[in-house]
Amino acid sequence: MQLDVYNMDGDVVGTIDLSDDIFAIEPNQDAVYRVMLAQQANQRQGTHKTKNRTEVRGGGRKPFRQKGTGRARQGSIRAPNHVGGGVIFGPTPRSYRIRLPRKLRRLALLSMLSSKAGSQKLVVLDQLVIEDGKTRAMAKVLKNIGADTSSLIVTTGKKEDVVRSARNLPGVKTAAVNALSVLDLLKYDRLVATREALETLEEVYTS
Repeated sequence: MQLDVYNMDGDVVGTIDLSDDIFAIEPNQDAVYRVMLAQQANQRQGTHKTKNRTEVRGGGRKPFRQKGTGRARQGSIRAPNHVGGGVIFGPTPRSYRIRLPRKLRRLALLSMLSSKAGSQKLVVLDQLVIEDGKTRAMAKVLKNIGADTSSLIVTTGKKEDVVRSARNLPGVKTAAVNALSVLDLLKYDRLVATREALETLEEVYTS
């Protein structure tokens, strides 16, 4: 696969040859779906908690005698049928973590990269340098390349100037190439990557 390479002014300055094994495979929707669910589940803290009848305070005395009152027998005012009583089958802290095979996670990521490249949603920049991390400068670059609505910007490592200039732009997120997420690729419409980031990506997934 061959794509145009743009500069920050939006002009084509060259082309780049991308590996078909990464950017031109048949997307596997099932793998993408399973990895998406796993990543969403792994983000959950699982710290929800309610008190059962052994944990609520009070209710040590029988509220009234067993017989002779005409009322239903009760052993505690902290039983689940009373206001302020314990909760039946309430949530308790647990882990929602889902572990998936490495090959499945790899297939899902490559499927999303191929989907972006195949639908013309992958924009390649020769370089991305934002002086002083100005938000206005980043907004201008994204507008020049037609990616100013919903974009995931991928660079090699954490570029402080890029992160600072993009964090206040709505619908824009930055990520290092080694931290690409299927969830982010699904959420954002366009994938904006530097030439260096794509070369690093190919080194990792073709080795």
